Amino acid sequence: MDLGLRGKVALVAAASRGLGRAVAFELANEGARLVLCARGADDLEAARADIATRTGAEVLALAADLSDRAQLERFAASAMSAFGQVDILVTNAGGPPAGAFETHGWDAWERAINLTLRSAVELTRAVLPEMRARKWGRIINVSSIAAKQPVDNLILSNSIRSAVTGFARTLANEVATDGITVNNILPGYTRTERVEQLADTTAKKEGLTPKDIVARFEQQIPMRRLAEPEEFAALAAFLASNRASYITGQSIAVDGGWIKSLL
Repeated sequence: MDLGLRGKVALVAAASRGLGRAVAFELANEGARLVLCARGADDLEAARADIATRTGAEVLALAADLSDRAQLERFAASAMSAFGQVDILVTNAGGPPAGAFETHGWDAWERAINLTLRSAVELTRAVLPEMRARKWGRIINVSSIAAKQPVDNLILSNSIRSAVTGFARTLANEVATDGITVNNILPGYTRTERVEQLADTTAKKEGLTPKDIVARFEQQIPMRRLAEPEEFAALAAFLASNRASYITGQSIAVDGGWIKSLL
């Protein structure tokens, strides 16, 4: 299936590893040109070189902490300067730390808001005017199953990712007539460092091993296994494509059936 992404410019956040890197590779493999960011310069450069070598895509990388507005704006401006446009925006950020309500002071809430909600809002603000002028754009927010069904011990993620959902659903209506779609993808338990960290945190809290916790995760999933990042990235590439032009305002789970709700 030709997704029509050849020559499109995709800005992918937190792309040095995990889901962001998988999405970046999938888009590059479909012929898109990439602008990537992550906080760690060395890991980001390794990802850039690997993706460029394996796909032949044009890939620009810029180290940036998206919880810092000045760095975020510099990243978005660099993308516009390099390619003159951004067709596809993939917002993404590392998940907020685990913990119950009493374990987080307001400073933790503020950091989580800046990293997860503010980065999505400000990146969108940076690229949206040019998308509207050209009457074409794709905005995809990498969220979490926690936005639809709360996960125990993740009060920050449960709360703030729900705010991203509200933002995206409202924006989708505002820009629909401009040929721009806005969607959220909700990854479930996926074989990434984030899930490894959650397993390690939970294991220490309960006096178990991380392997025990991963086995528990798998038992909660009807498919009885963790997802691979590539399975998540396949949906992101489709939503970025011309084929998905009538899909907007949606929050789609890639979770192996973990979410129990009907809708």
